[in-house]
Amino acid sequence: MENEQSLVKWYVIHVYSSYESVVKNNLEKMIENNNLQDYIFEIAIPTEEDIVEKNGKRKIVERKKFPGYVFLKMIYTDHVWYMVANTRGVTGFVGPQGKALALTAEEIKRMGLEKVSAEELDIKVGDNVKVVSGALETFLGIVEEIYPDKQKARVIVQMFGRQTPVELEFNQIEKLN
Repeated sequence: MENEQSLVKWYVIHVYSSYESVVKNNLEKMIENNNLQDYIFEIAIPTEEDIVEKNGKRKIVERKKFPGYVFLKMIYTDHVWYMVANTRGVTGFVGPQGKALALTAEEIKRMGLEKVSAEELDIKVGDNVKVVSGALETFLGIVEEIYPDKQKARVIVQMFGRQTPVELEFNQIEKLN
């Protein structure tokens, strides 16, 4: 099992623009129909919250971080490559000549694909943090509440001239020393 675990890596597939959710559903059906649950473990479409202003009102909308791409946590084999590459809406794997290239640990962390626990992040209520991704990137704040089950923390940031609580995922914040 230990050896099998080292074969599990994140890969990126290119899909038709705005078809990310359709491709995710198609992949889920393909995995089920072909019994590939032991090869493909997770399908991710990373999103982030963005602040938009419309008619003088600010609102938070969820946007895809990487439009046109879907991320797969899987064990790579020629058969799995063939099944994924021939799924409706998929234009191919990201890599040289369409051969899948696994993401590095740094890329996985930067893209927020792996969940981070509060212990790993080493944060507690009252800690100063910096927002490292999303609409509020570079903002500084103070942790007000931690939700380990949701992998989120409520952070008070200075926004629009006042203290504003925002809910951020653990991988969006970094503890300041």
